[in-house]
Amino acid sequence: MIENTEHITRAILIAADIGEFNSERSMAELRELARTAGVEVCAEMIQNRPTYDTATCIGAGKLEEAADIVKKLDIDLAIFDHELTANQTRNIEAVLDIRVIDRTTLILDIFAQRALSKEGRLQVELAQQRYRLPRLAGRGIEMSRLGGGVGTRGPGETKLETDKRHIRKRIEILEEELRELEKRRALHRARRKKDNVLVGAIVGYTNVGKSTLLNALADAEVLAEDKLFATLDITSRSLELPDGRSLMLVDTVGFISRLPHHLVEAFKSTLEEAANSDIIINIIDISSDDAEEQAKVTRELLSELGCDGIPQINVLNKCDKLENDNIRNSSDTVKISAKQKKGFDDLLQCIADNLPETSVRAKFLIPYDKTSLINPLRNDGKVFSEEYLPEGTLIDALVDKKILYTVEQYKM
Repeated sequence: MIENTEHITRAILIAADIGEFNSERSMAELRELARTAGVEVCAEMIQNRPTYDTATCIGAGKLEEAADIVKKLDIDLAIFDHELTANQTRNIEAVLDIRVIDRTTLILDIFAQRALSKEGRLQVELAQQRYRLPRLAGRGIEMSRLGGGVGTRGPGETKLETDKRHIRKRIEILEEELRELEKRRALHRARRKKDNVLVGAIVGYTNVGKSTLLNALADAEVLAEDKLFATLDITSRSLELPDGRSLMLVDTVGFISRLPHHLVEAFKSTLEEAANSDIIINIIDISSDDAEEQAKVTRELLSELGCDGIPQINVLNKCDKLENDNIRNSSDTVKISAKQKKGFDDLLQCIADNLPETSVRAKFLIPYDKTSLINPLRNDGKVFSEEYLPEGTLIDALVDKKILYTVEQYKM
């Protein structure tokens, strides 16, 4: 963990700008990530370069400047806005004489702090072990010492080889445990499909208000903080739509720009809730200057997860923060304020309008000699009211389209 109860970690943020992405925006996000991890940011440095320096990422001259800042401000951690190799980390630490981590390590540290469920913890550890494995090489002379054969390693086997073997074994164990959990999740999904339970996946950039929305809509009591990755674990709650259908709302882990591929892989079983949903509810912080870029990142990750073809709606959250609100709702876009609970009626109607039509709500007058038709309506649909009239039973019901033909002739 980065955070220490006895000592607040003081950090310098460092980036090399080679034109791959918006460095200023990425640095602002790194600053927010550091804050989320409990780190105090004391200095920032961006070095414009044509390419990354293979030895130190930012170059020897700039690294010496960073070393002066580190000493002057009594900094004890350097965070790079890039993935560093083991050799780069070692070279940078030799000059700065402090601990050095990269963007991915920082995100993994936050994940480790935030994961509460068994699956969440397994996914985080798997990502950590996968990230560690290729970075063991080059860590220094201590990794190449030969060991004896007292149980753990044979004569001539280096500590590096032993550590790699242990990590690979641990990765295999973690992957097997996650496969077992995924089998259970698949069974739950199959049961939901069989029971005609509609699922809506809440997705979006981290810290756009997904948990706040779930709390406001369904009293889910999910942790909602003004921090990145406040929640990692899946939460699901049932919700009734204006047309009478029930929807299972599922909250998913937040996205972030340049989310390392192996992190997406590690959390794929969690994120697959989106790929298996009936509708995707994409939350966008409309008050953010980066709203368009964040929405783009979310769309790209959803496409990578195989979500193309699933109905999606855009929910423009935090509209209460807009000075000039000239945005209008459309067929697949609705503005809300989750914090102030505004726009929820429009949101629920938008969800209902965009969900696949799997059932129909109507009134049916079932003759008394056809009473046997009523039980399937109760079992496979939802009955809102029943009234006994001289001609038969008047039922207001939500009927699955698969059995609608059995009662369609009695529709009022």
